[in-house]
Amino acid sequence: MPKGYWVSVYRTISDPEKLAAYNELAPLAVEPGGGRTIVVGGRVVAYDAGIAERTVVVEFDSFEQAVAARESAAYQEALVALSDGVERDFRIVEGID
Repeated sequence: MPKGYWVSVYRTISDPEKLAAYNELAPLAVEPGGGRTIVVGGRVVAYDAGIAERTVVVEFDSFEQAVAARESAAYQEALVALSDGVERDFRIVEGID
């Protein structure tokens, strides 16, 4: 079964306090949902129309687990804390194996 991945690229961080609150709450959805954070920040080299800002990648054992974690009540609470504190591109993608 192919793995699922959350991929977030932050375009702007306008409220670091909201991001900090989100960072405290998001693991309460990710970890029980079977997610493992494999990239947080770090060095980025962006090409083409890429954005060299904060990037986060979370791996799940399946695409379905990734979607379920995103839709969970715990993650919805994290999103409320984040609200308009950032502008980001968030997507869930299916791996190839």
